[in-house]
Amino acid sequence: MKKTPEQQNLLQQMQQIADGLGRTLAPFCEVVLHDLTDPEHAILAIHNNLSGRSIGAPATELGLARAADPDIAQVIANYPNTFADGRRAKSTSIGIKDSTGQYVAALCMNVDLTVFRSLNTLLTQFSSVDNDSAIRETLEPAGADALRARIDQFAARLATTPRALKADERKALMRELKESGLSDVRRAMDIVANYLNVSRATVYNDAR
Repeated sequence: MKKTPEQQNLLQQMQQIADGLGRTLAPFCEVVLHDLTDPEHAILAIHNNLSGRSIGAPATELGLARAADPDIAQVIANYPNTFADGRRAKSTSIGIKDSTGQYVAALCMNVDLTVFRSLNTLLTQFSSVDNDSAIRETLEPAGADALRARIDQFAARLATTPRALKADERKALMRELKESGLSDVRRAMDIVANYLNVSRATVYNDAR
């Protein structure tokens, strides 16, 4: 099928997008650009190749369906998938239409879940503790959790995060902590400084 100038331009632009996403999401996410105007040789670009396919390989079932039916959803996100060797994946497919409403391309992202599941198992094992133990200990000063919770609440009211607070907002925060008595928590200034990612000197200055 001969491509129109518009379709050629769309495919060229999508190649740049696929390249950028591939570099950003490497190495755990395969990024594939399908040319749906040529379903038998659809794969135009493939980055972080996890599926073992190659340039010029045919379109998937979803790609063929899109090429035949422009009413199929443009964004199909986070659906379960499987690589040829049995590895489980999470996929997202984004269809690209031209000005006539016909599908020209599909940008697909396939995340290999086996790596993350193995990592999650290791982290769960590493972070597990014996909850049946009679010993309970904390290495933090008393009230540290309450102090951080109040900071989180203050930042949430401003629709921001603790580390993104501006100077005037930090001053208002310190006034609130003082009024609530939380500034009297042992090592309060150190806790606030670490939580806001600023120096102790900055916190003392904000508390004046």
